[in-house]
Amino acid sequence: MVIPMDARVVIKKPSREEMSSGGIILPDSIDEGKQTEQGIVEAVGPGSRNMNDGQHMPMDIKIGDKIIFTKFSAVEISHNGEDLFVVMERDIIAKIEE
Repeated sequence: MVIPMDARVVIKKPSREEMSSGGIILPDSIDEGKQTEQGIVEAVGPGSRNMNDGQHMPMDIKIGDKIIFTKFSAVEISHNGEDLFVVMERDIIAKIEE
């Protein structure tokens, strides 16, 4: 398990394959022009520290949330054969509720 530090979040990268009109499968990496990415939160850090008292400030994101985050701020890692992103809480743009 990857445990994030500070106000960081570990996000599972969803597999999104699309098929072209000619039947060719296009992996999600083909769309490099996008500025955002989606994923499912796998782990949440303790939050950033309050400068006044040193206590951790709780985060609004929790495990299982589906979120949108800025793609270029994410650090992509691989752990146990799984592709993951690590992002700061401030780089999460929105939570998706269905």
